[in-house]
Amino acid sequence: MAHCPECETLVDVVVDEVEEGEIVTCPECGVDLEVVNTNPIELDLAEDEELEEDEEEELDEDEEEHEE
Repeated sequence: MAHCPECETLVDVVVDEVEEGEIVTCPECGVDLEVVNTNPIELDLAEDEELEEDEEEELDEDEEEHEE
């Protein structure tokens, strides 16, 4: 078990059933959490890869507009 870094709720994570980098969801607040360590279990807020990709695309589009 580990605490959700967003709402401090205990999240039931079974050590033998997860790997580092796996995404789990907090049952209380619904935020996605990344398993950053398995011994002891540590959870951190998962980065939103879709958001990062969208931001990168917007930056690329802005750079292209400035080049024209």
